[in-house]
Amino acid sequence: MHPPIPRAPAVPATVPAACDLEARLTDEMASVVSGARRRALRDGDRQIDTAHLLHSLMETDPEVRAAFTGAPQVARVLGYLVQRSIGYGLRWQGSVEDSGALPLLDQPGWSPAAVTAMEGALARAEARGDGRVGGTDLLAALAADPECRAVAVLDHAGVDARELSGRLVEAPPSRQVSQG
Repeated sequence: MHPPIPRAPAVPATVPAACDLEARLTDEMASVVSGARRRALRDGDRQIDTAHLLHSLMETDPEVRAAFTGAPQVARVLGYLVQRSIGYGLRWQGSVEDSGALPLLDQPGWSPAAVTAMEGALARAEARGDGRVGGTDLLAALAADPECRAVAVLDHAGVDARELSGRLVEAPPSRQVSQG
C-alpha cells in the first residue's frame, strides 16, 4: 500500500468567502460594504481594507458614531480617514493590508484583515442569536485587531482601540438588527 498523498492545507471552514459574508449582511451593512468598495476603487486600492470599512461605518451608522466618546473624537477619526482618502496622512495606497491573522486567505476584493474583521463581526452577531451583522459588530471586530489599518487610524486620532473594543464587547448593540 502507498502512503497517503500530502495535501495542501485547506482554508479553515469557518472563514466564509467574501460573497458569503455579504449575503449575511443587513441592508445597512451592505451599504457600508458598498461604500467601502467605492472608496477602495476611488483610492486606487485593489481591495477593501479595514480603514475603508471604518470610514464607511463612520459616515453611515449613527450607532457606530455614538460608540465613541463624543463629537470631537468622531471628528478626529473622520479627519484622519478623509486625509487618507485624499492622499495625505496615512499612506497605504496600492499596498495590501495583512495583519497576519489569515496569511493563506485570499478573497478577491477584500484584504485578509477585512475578511477577518467581517468574520469576527459575524461571530459577534451569532453569539447574540442574530445571523446578521450590525455596525457595532463590525466596529468591535475592527477595534480588536491591533495590527489592522482601522486601528492605526484610531490610534492616530487618539482613540484607545483596545478600550473601545472592550466597551463594545461588554455592551451588545442596543437595537435589534433588521433581517433585511
